[in-house]
Parts: sequence; C-alpha cells; structure tokens
Amino acid sequence: MADIVKMPKMSDTMTEGVMAKWHKKVGDKVKSGDVLAEVETDKATMDLESYWDGTLLFVGVEEGKAVPVDAVIAVIGKEGEDYKAALEAESGSQKSESPKEEAPKEEAKTESPAQGGGLSEEELSKKGVTVIRMPLLSDTMTEGVIAEWHKKVGDKVKDDDILADVETDKATMEVMGYATGTLLHVGVNKGEAAKVNGIIAIVGPEGTDISSILANGDAPAKPTADKSADAPVKEAKTEAAPAQEEAPATTNSNGGRIIASPLAKKIAKDKGIDLAQVAGSAEGGRIIKKDIENYKPAAAPAKTDAPASSEKPAAAAPVIPTYVGEVKFTEQPVSQMRKVIAKRLAESLFTAPHFYLTVSIDMDGAMAARTAINAVAPVKVSFNDIVIKAVAIALKKHPAVNSSWGGDKIRFNEHTNIGVAMAVEDGLLVPVVRFADGKSLSHISAEVKDFGAKAKAKKLQPADWEGSTFTVSNLGMFGIDEFTSIINSPDGAILSVGAIQAVPVVKNGAVVPGNVMKLTLGCDHRVVDGATGAQFLQTLKGLLEEPIRLLA
Repeated sequence: MADIVKMPKMSDTMTEGVMAKWHKKVGDKVKSGDVLAEVETDKATMDLESYWDGTLLFVGVEEGKAVPVDAVIAVIGKEGEDYKAALEAESGSQKSESPKEEAPKEEAKTESPAQGGGLSEEELSKKGVTVIRMPLLSDTMTEGVIAEWHKKVGDKVKDDDILADVETDKATMEVMGYATGTLLHVGVNKGEAAKVNGIIAIVGPEGTDISSILANGDAPAKPTADKSADAPVKEAKTEAAPAQEEAPATTNSNGGRIIASPLAKKIAKDKGIDLAQVAGSAEGGRIIKKDIENYKPAAAPAKTDAPASSEKPAAAAPVIPTYVGEVKFTEQPVSQMRKVIAKRLAESLFTAPHFYLTVSIDMDGAMAARTAINAVAPVKVSFNDIVIKAVAIALKKHPAVNSSWGGDKIRFNEHTNIGVAMAVEDGLLVPVVRFADGKSLSHISAEVKDFGAKAKAKKLQPADWEGSTFTVSNLGMFGIDEFTSIINSPDGAILSVGAIQAVPVVKNGAVVPGNVMKLTLGCDHRVVDGATGAQFLQTLKGLLEEPIRLLA
C-alpha cells in the first residue's frame, strides 16, 4: 500500500508551508531519513525527511507553491504501484467535507476548455507546463511583492534559473521556476503585490494555450485593466483644467487687478509664487497654468528711495520676500516585515489593556560590579545582560508577572524565557534567552551577542524567537532616558530600559553625584495588577542596586 506524505506542522503557528525545493523527483528511490524537500515556514527554511522506504511515485506540490498543513504533497510506494486509489481515497474524504463547493468547480473545469480552447491545469502539467504561484513565506503573509523580474515573457527558462525576487516580511527571496521551457505568462508587474497562491508566472513549451489556467486559477488582475480604469480619470483631469481656467479673476492685496485662472492661482500658491510678478500670456494679460509653470523669478530691482511724506507715514507695508518652493515627497511600499509588526502590535495594544509603572535605579553598585566582572569574565558583560539576569530572578519571586492571558484561564509560567528586543533593518526581532535565571552573566552575554549577529544576518531560526514569557526592550544605548513599550503578545508584561544618567542625588541627607537608570514596566491589566507590578519592580530595584544578590 502506497504511503501518503502530507505537509507537516513545523511550528505552533504554522498553517501553511511553501515547497522551496524538491531534492527527489518522481521515480527516485527513497530511504527513511532521506531529505525529500525543503519547506519554507514563516521565518525559516527547514528540511522535510522521509519516514518510508520505496520509490517516489507522485509529487503533488510544485516548487514555490504554498499548501496548507496536512495537505497531500507526495506519495511513496513500490515501483510501478498504482497509487491513484490512495489519492482518490484521500481526495474523496476532502470532497465529502465540502460537497457544495466542489460541484461548481467541476462544472467550471468542464466548461473551461470550450471557453478558452485550452486544456486544464492538470492536463497541461503532463505536457510540461509549470504554474508558478506566489508562495506563503510566513504564517501571517497574505501577499508578496515582486521586487524584480529576471526573465520576461518569451525568454527561455532552465530549471535552475531565478525567475524573480519576492519581498517577504523578513527578507527578499529568490523564486526559481524549477522548470525548463519558455516563460509563457507573467501575472504581476515589478513592484506590485500578488496574493498568496496567485499565479505569478507560467513556464512551458512555446505556443502552449494556457487560457484555461488563467480562467480557473487565482491570477491577479492584469495591468491592462488598471490602465483602462485610469484612462477616464486622466481625461477628466485634462477637461477640468480648461474649465478651471475660465473662472473669473480676483484682485490682489494691493488693490490692483490680477487676471488669473483658479488653477493658476492654486499652482502659484503651492509653489509660493507671487502672482503680481507673473506675466500673463492669455487674452488681456490673463495668467494661466503654463505661465506659472514657466515662471522664473527675476532678480529683485533696486529700490529707489520714495520721497519723504508726512501725510501717510503708516501706509508703508513690510516687504515680504518671495520664496519659490516646491511640494515634494517620495513614497515606497510597506515591507512585509513592517506589515506584520504593525498588525501584531496593533492587536496587542488594542486587545491587552496596558498600564505602566516607572522606577529609578541607583546604578552605582551595578557599575562597580560590571567593572569587576569584566576584569575576569571570558565575555564582556553589558548592563543589559545584568538587567536580563535580574529580571529572570525577580520573575521567580513574582510569577504573576511571568504569566499570560488565555481567555478562560491564565498561564503562570514556572520557567523564565526572556525575549530580547533587537532592532534590525526594516523592523524588530525578539530572540529568547531560555531559562535565564539559571545562566551566568557570561553565558547570557555570549548568547545575546550570538542572537544579535544572527538577527542582522537574518539567520534566526523558529526555535530562537518562540516561547518568551517576558520581554526586555533597551533603548539606553541611544540616550533615551525613559519610554514605554507595547507588550510582546502573549507575554503579560514588558520592561523598557532607559539610559544611565549622571545626575545629582540625595544620599545620607547630602546632594552628591549619582548614576540613575529608569525602568518602565508595561503590564497587561488582565493578568498583572498595579500592586503586583510595583512589588516586582521593587524586587528588581533591589537586585540591580545590590548586584551581589544576583550571584547568591
């Protein structure tokens, strides 16, 4: 009996996977433990291993295509074995779940050849036609942006050619066709977004009729439709301009008659041009649009001293120089990473009721301790490392702060996994220092430095950023005294760390120089109350002001 291979769930948030690359092809021998393919999850590419011995009889997913978890992606069995019965049994169970939706699709498929004169996608695939769709590159991705096309329609394509670059939420990745033939169709232009699973390209033998695929597939709207939609708008604008130019003229501030169309006045206002300085080219000296566009400010003429007058000394108005400016700006599409950050932070802020508590820490003891530690430590320890260690120990004493809201229950975590917010190009990543309360300061420092290097190189794996119970965000290195952060869901709290400031402090009744750092605790009021958060900060304050307690 042939074995069905389904898309595995490779992370707790994964709903779909993208088949990045097949390492085996139909007819190849497969052993248990062999890598069948590479699957892209939301933030990493992982190997898919075989758990069976046999021959790869069927591949159901094209490279670059996204499929949901538990969908059939391959069949492994004995060479020459009839695997269609197993596939039909699997597809039959799926059809029984949604019979109403399947019937219209079957009708559409039977009608499409007559409609476009072409074959179905399944039939064309047997003739060497490969449909390339927008892959799902993260669990929150709904669309991808074509950053660059490396091939154009009519170009010859080899199976290892890079067709395009696709911008995702974490990186710009290459899309390979893994097919040999001619590029028959491009479904989305450079710089435009395509929905996940939407057709972005089709490769096959030159001259193949692909009309049925385009009729039934999730092809994005063609650019020609956009152009035709824009045409009436452009015509309306060109007709509106003369109509505006026919409006009556108005007078200027000096009482003189300025004959100008409203459109010319608007453009002049936007550019900061004094209409009194513009010569009109239309009938009667009327100023129109082209006069403003062609206007070049002349050098101000030298002023002649006006004869002294005792009658109207107050009539002279201040002379305001003319400044010609231009309204100018640039726009760029929102990156996939920024879209995800915006979505998740908005969900956290508007779902969890936030409140904030701030405390000042005397850092003299921590500064002395850090100097002594770095004299003997194998890795240089930062103040942020000391904060992470102190937070982990304080969480052990205040489990309510180390909790998360679950709707009908609250989870109190007994382990302390501290997320460390790190800024990267175009966004923010939060790798996790696991079981931080049991690690030395040197261990924490080495781990954080390693995470920082991986984050900048975009090489963090799912295991690096999943499972935090509390988050630390530090902007002290940028000189920020104090700030608030949005909770990193599902954590119940987040700590914002400011810079160490040299300020006057009162000690033993005397004003002396001191070093103060402000910490702000952001709490989810559903799980952390004000008194609970305050008690946690008092414990944290004591640990940082007497760092010897971190080693006790």
